[in-house]
Amino acid sequence: MKAILNSNVENVVEEMLVGYLQAYKKYYKKIGEYNAFKLRNQRKDKVVIIIGGGTGHEPLFSGFCGAGLADAVADGNICASPNPELIYETAKAVDQGKGVLFIYGNYAGDNLNFDMAEEMLSKDGIKTGHVRVWDDFASAPKERITDRRGIAGDIFVIKCAGAAADAGLPFEEVVRITEKVRDNINTIGIATSPGTLPGNEKPTFELADDEIEFGMGLHGEPGIERTKMMSCEKIVDRMYSEIKKEMELKKDDEIAVMINGLGSTPLLSLNLVYYDLYKHLNEDGIKVYDAEIKTYCTCMEMGGFSITILRLDEEIKKYLDAPCFCPFYAKGAVTGNDISGGDADDDELEFDETDTAPAKIVRSKAGELTELNAADARNMLLYVADKIIANKPYLTEVDSAIGDGDHGIGMAGGMQKAKKKLSGMENEDNAYAVFEAAGQAMLMSMGGASGVIFGSLYLAGAKGMEAKSVLTPKDLADMEKKSLEAIKERGRASLGDKTMVDALSPAVDAMEEKAGGSLLEMLKAAEEAARAGMENTKKYQAKFGRAKSLLERAIGHQDAGATSVYLILQGMREFVEDKCL
Repeated sequence: MKAILNSNVENVVEEMLVGYLQAYKKYYKKIGEYNAFKLRNQRKDKVVIIIGGGTGHEPLFSGFCGAGLADAVADGNICASPNPELIYETAKAVDQGKGVLFIYGNYAGDNLNFDMAEEMLSKDGIKTGHVRVWDDFASAPKERITDRRGIAGDIFVIKCAGAAADAGLPFEEVVRITEKVRDNINTIGIATSPGTLPGNEKPTFELADDEIEFGMGLHGEPGIERTKMMSCEKIVDRMYSEIKKEMELKKDDEIAVMINGLGSTPLLSLNLVYYDLYKHLNEDGIKVYDAEIKTYCTCMEMGGFSITILRLDEEIKKYLDAPCFCPFYAKGAVTGNDISGGDADDDELEFDETDTAPAKIVRSKAGELTELNAADARNMLLYVADKIIANKPYLTEVDSAIGDGDHGIGMAGGMQKAKKKLSGMENEDNAYAVFEAAGQAMLMSMGGASGVIFGSLYLAGAKGMEAKSVLTPKDLADMEKKSLEAIKERGRASLGDKTMVDALSPAVDAMEEKAGGSLLEMLKAAEEAARAGMENTKKYQAKFGRAKSLLERAIGHQDAGATSVYLILQGMREFVEDKCL
């Protein structure tokens, strides 16, 4: 796959966003040092709309901030949700006291991170709410609608939410209208070729040159049927029959239609799709009130398109018709909103690389450690971080088999942030504080479901503990048990769900059993239990994430999160045994 990228793909999101904001700086202003931005001349005294999600789907989400649309955007890493701190700071930067409404796609990582940000904002007295878009009806049946993914339907939802907020409606009304629009939208997509992820040598999924897949998800999640390539009219006929059945469309229904390119499909083809679709709609007496044909929601060069239909009534039409403007989407004449730029020249955007050099590992003594003082705990976590970073290609390969392929990138990025935080703690004498700081750095930087879960691996067990200069084996075992309980409560995963819990739970059991002996023997037992748990994930179907939709096809592949747990415990054991590689 050929992709136009800089030589260091680790910084692709930051560099991309700087380029975008520098080009459109008369409209937007970056929020601090975060991958987030707001409308420069924000409308006043209204409900605030914030959108966000993984980067790599442009122009969604960055392209839909503007007059009559969103007020701010929180950008995550490639195909991964933004982290809670980023979302929190974005909301703080634009809140006007009327409430903050978050709109995002219904994915596990987004749900976890936006929920946590809302908890943080609630403590500050800021009123919040969220609408999760789940228009991809091929991803789950109607009885499990809340398991459905959000794709191109986001655009209609954002458009109407922005109009309702700009109309000065109270918070509850903006939420009601946004949910109403969300619940009248359905989308089906088709893939003709795979997408890519920056830094990955392989595409996100495999699809032969003569094959297509109906219902393919935006990240390459399996659809409802894979067939041989066929003509446009036959493809559209199949897609229309599916969406007509799903929505129970009938004569005299009034709808809005969106034909969306997934990244590499030319406009000529998209126009043909609408030509064939309109013939079906006209024949069935279904009235097209409005139609859009463009590329709105993509997956890094994926071939194919999606069809989105919004069922209309007079209320929804009012907000769909309201004027809006941003560089990628406009309707009508926007009046009363100054978008001329204002103070566009008052700042220049710069990109600051934050990668850290390999850590210098120092142990308090040679040979086996029997306990962990604060300095040893800090150096152990630095060693573990470097181990995960070195295994980024391996973790990416494991995750690519049944996931999004971004686990290695996310873990390495989170560990780099942890290293940066730990590098300034040379004089820390509270061992718990070291774990807490590393976990907090991971939680607030990684995004995706992994950020919340793996940040909690260090953070949850150490947070709130009475300061101790030295941790015994029992202290470490108790800390990890507390972390496990927090992870299970937050992620709702259990043994057999094909997650990191399958490795962590037996490891914690082993630590509790061996906590009365030596630190090394305890970590050896935990490492072996984690390894066995990791191997066991190959037997399971997945209950979470992209792999959930694979059903029995996920069997035979090990879970990437469980693999990371094993590597972390292995790194701890190597440090304690004085066998650092």
